[in-house]
Amino acid sequence: MKRLGYTRFVAQGGDWGAALTQQMGIQAAPELAGIHSNMPGTAPAAVDKAIERGDPPPPDLSAEEKNAYEQLSSFYATHVAYAQIMATRPQTLYGLADSPADLAAFMLDHGDGTGQPGLVERVLARTLDSALTRDDILDNITMYWLTNTGVPAAPCTGRIRRTSSTPSPSRSRSPSASSPTSSTRPRRAGPSGPTPTTSSTTTSSTGAATSPPGSSRSCFSEEMRASFRSLR
Repeated sequence: MKRLGYTRFVAQGGDWGAALTQQMGIQAAPELAGIHSNMPGTAPAAVDKAIERGDPPPPDLSAEEKNAYEQLSSFYATHVAYAQIMATRPQTLYGLADSPADLAAFMLDHGDGTGQPGLVERVLARTLDSALTRDDILDNITMYWLTNTGVPAAPCTGRIRRTSSTPSPSRSRSPSASSPTSSTRPRRAGPSGPTPTTSSTTTSSTGAATSPPGSSRSCFSEEMRASFRSLR
């Protein structure tokens, strides 16, 4: 950013961008005023391990925290297999480079535990009030097909998925946002909980803050402005 002439800036990310933005917060460059994540790492390491083992939720969780625990438990139990394949056996996914139909099927419903497949289905059926269009979906698939990057992207995506739920000690102020479909929703901080530098959280009933490509772009822009206003 300094090479581009920026002496002060903020960073925002979701999914891949969430992990990258979190790393920017850890590095805490002096020019970085703050970060915003719409897939924040909020599960303490001990809780994350309990979820992996399939343990029942701790008895002292609030209703919202219990819901988040169950969402992550469902993710690890029934939705993470695609990422494990991508991280450990990416060449078995050669069909992504062989057939556009295979690539489209994998991208539209890879079961990532965030409600994405259902939302995309509703967009295709034109039953969801969303800024995402059928052409947007086709453009996204076509980008991977024409560049033949479905398989090369697989191992990186698989590795980053497994590290997205636990918090990191970010030293930058970090507003976050979530929605009812998010698998890593903010929750109260305990002794080993989310980074204490988190300055605010926002929950969107529409999913706009969590899945900007599939929701109202104006809503997402307003969320960004509100989150970073105090840092100006």
